Amino acid sequence: MSAPSMTLFHNPASPFVRKVMVLLHETGQTDRVALQASQLTPVSPDPALNEDNPLGKIPALRLADGNVLYDSRVILDYLDHQHVGNPLIPRDGSARWRRLTLASLADGIMDAAVMVRYEVALRSPEKHWDAWLDSQRDKIRRALALLEADAIAELTSHFDVAAISVACALGYLDLRHPDLEWRKENPKLAEWYFEVSQRPSMIATMPKV
Repeated sequence: MSAPSMTLFHNPASPFVRKVMVLLHETGQTDRVALQASQLTPVSPDPALNEDNPLGKIPALRLADGNVLYDSRVILDYLDHQHVGNPLIPRDGSARWRRLTLASLADGIMDAAVMVRYEVALRSPEKHWDAWLDSQRDKIRRALALLEADAIAELTSHFDVAAISVACALGYLDLRHPDLEWRKENPKLAEWYFEVSQRPSMIATMPKV
């Protein structure tokens, strides 16, 4: 077995990192990537990561030639061009833009959920900005409602960049925001997630925290 040719700055609790890991499993590329642990918050950066990604955010992927890719959307696109199977990101046409739009919606859920997590976990309760927290949670609820109403058939059709992104977003809600009880208002999405969460790639990347 050859040594890994790429290095991924990695934290298993990050839903953005998990997207990359799921794609690596789905495309048989896990052996090509070494994982470099990166523990950080907005106020506690990782100096090693900052050297490769000035934004100080994960995931970041160092390639064999030393170049570094970020963010997760760029990394997914790159890795999807590195395997011989069917692409998980449509290469062109209306399907490409639709699947990327659904993936971006999932990224928005992750963004809002991570920001809520930071506000609640890193700031004392008397400093919480309640109106801002409510606004972020409303973004999540609106996005979930759209997926419930308009995207179940599409998500079910193929476990690609859209489905991977939505699955990782829902997994993060379970991990960090069980109080949102997202399944109550989104039963079709919950049924879909129950099925895809049994995939080997999802089981292998489930955060153990």
